[in-house]
Amino acid sequence: MKTQGITAFVTGGASGLGLASVKRLLEQGARVVIADLPSSQGEEIAKSLGQNVRFAAADVTSEAEMNAALDVTESLGPLRVLIHCAGRGGPVRLIEKDGSPGSLANYENIIRTNLIGTFNTLRLAAVRMARNELVDGERGVCVLTASVAAYEGQIGQIPYASSKAGVVGMTIVAARDLASKAIRVCTIAPGIFDTPMLARVSEEARKTLSASVPHPARLGAPDEYAQLAMHIVSNPMLNGETIRLDGALRMAPR
Repeated sequence: MKTQGITAFVTGGASGLGLASVKRLLEQGARVVIADLPSSQGEEIAKSLGQNVRFAAADVTSEAEMNAALDVTESLGPLRVLIHCAGRGGPVRLIEKDGSPGSLANYENIIRTNLIGTFNTLRLAAVRMARNELVDGERGVCVLTASVAAYEGQIGQIPYASSKAGVVGMTIVAARDLASKAIRVCTIAPGIFDTPMLARVSEEARKTLSASVPHPARLGAPDEYAQLAMHIVSNPMLNGETIRLDGALRMAPR
């Protein structure tokens, strides 16, 4: 799909992987709506990026808020591209250090944002895309975000790993489901990337994490995610696939 003149919707677009994707879309001539939490810097970022960007405050788990954000998107033109980056982490052990069971509430909250939020965003965006006229044989492209933790989750990552594994499992089913509507679905599974989620980690830990990547031995740059997202959008044969973007990393148990 050509991005010149299209309208795109980016969740988690006020920082990290989402913001990098917003910038790439703008460079390639798209109009973009950033969807992020009201507490984000989305409004200021949208204003700084020019007239082809709007901000819509929305929680990906809310049907009403996401539909309102998608209404803003369609006010700019038919929705052709979704890049879904919104997500969260958080540690949960099966048995805590004091011997108590891990927090069910924390597990549910992470699953709700990462997995249910992905389903909610995908279904609502797909309904809009399905109404589009065909352009070069396509109505829309959806890029979801998983993680290498879907395959090699580390100790304490049970909610994050299982939520991202759910996104991986969703991908081929969604692509088959939407094939009759000429809508493609792919997922990117990043390794260790230099995003706000990693900003809480100490500098020493960041060095250790960087050294664990075989090549290149560093943290991934958000723009490298965005480059792959743009390739998925542009390549019509990429569909139903989850692509690892990790420098050959395979996560250790801890």
